[in-house]
Amino acid sequence: MDALKVNNVDKNFGGIKALHKLSLTVQEGERRAIIGPNGAGKTTLFNVISGMLKPSSGQIFLFGQDITHYPTHLRAALGLARTFQITNLFGNLSVLEDTILGIQGLLRMKYVFYRRTYSFKTLISHAGFLLREWGLWEKREFLVRNLSHGEQRQLEIILALASQPKVLLLDEPTQGLSMAETTLVISMMERLDRSTTVLFIEHDMDVAFKMADTISVLHYGQILSEGKESDIRGNPKVAEVYLGHT
Repeated sequence: MDALKVNNVDKNFGGIKALHKLSLTVQEGERRAIIGPNGAGKTTLFNVISGMLKPSSGQIFLFGQDITHYPTHLRAALGLARTFQITNLFGNLSVLEDTILGIQGLLRMKYVFYRRTYSFKTLISHAGFLLREWGLWEKREFLVRNLSHGEQRQLEIILALASQPKVLLLDEPTQGLSMAETTLVISMMERLDRSTTVLFIEHDMDVAFKMADTISVLHYGQILSEGKESDIRGNPKVAEVYLGHT
C-alpha cells in the first residue's frame, strides 16, 4: 500500500520553481532517503508534505487520502510526524520536562487548564517509558541545552515518535553529528518498527545507503534518479550533480 504519494507537485516562490512537477511514491514500511545538492528542494518538499507550505499545484496523499489542503495538525492526527534540520526543543527545560510537554501537546488535555493528578502520572509514566526505550533516561534531569548535539537529535526523534506516527519525516537527522553520535542516531532508526514508514533527508551518502531501501535524488526540484544503492552509485548524472564528478 502507498503510505505517501506526492503527485505532480509544483512549489513556486515568485519566479523561482523550488519544486517542478515532482512525483514520489513511498510504500508502507519503506525507508526512503532523499538526497541532493544544496538548493535541490529537499526541505521544501518536506515543508509541502507536512503542510507548512502549500503547493502551487499538485496533490499530496497519505494512505490514499488527499491531504493537499489539510493543515499541519490534521496531518499529524492522521499519523504524520516530522523533525527539523535545526532542533526544535525547549533548551531551558529538563529532558523529562521537554518530553512530558511534547507528549501533552499531542493530547486533548492540552486544552484543559485543570487536571486530575492521575493525568500527570500518566504523562510522566509515558515520558519515562520513551526515555528508557531510546536511551536518554540517565539524562532526564539534564537541561536540554546542556545535551550534546547528538543527544538533542535523539530527543527530537523521541518526541516525534511519541505520537506513534505512521509516517515519519526526518530532516537531516545526522547533520553536524560526530561519528559516535551518528552511530547512535542510526541505531535508533534501525530499531524503528517496520510499521512506521520513514522518509529522511540525508547529506551523508554512507548513512543514506546504509539506512534506505530506496534512494531518491533531487536536482532543481525534480527527481533526477531513483533506486537502490547500485542504481545511484552507477548513475553518471548523479555523480556529476551530487558527488561532483564529471
